[in-house]
Amino acid sequence: MEIEKRIAFSIEEFCSLAGIGRSLAYKEIQSGRLPTRKVGRRTLITASCANEWLDRLPDGGANAAKVAR
Repeated sequence: MEIEKRIAFSIEEFCSLAGIGRSLAYKEIQSGRLPTRKVGRRTLITASCANEWLDRLPDGGANAAKVAR
């Protein structure tokens, strides 16, 4: 998934685009799976980091149900 033509997103913008809640976003950030950048007090997620995070997520296809069991 290519995330628009922006270079960075706020946490709120990222959550809206990714379809996840803020608490999950912060868990991903704290775990190191979703890198961020700071500009003053603002926390930003670069588009490249957002795309890399999405690409690393497990496949949700038919095989996912077999693996989860």
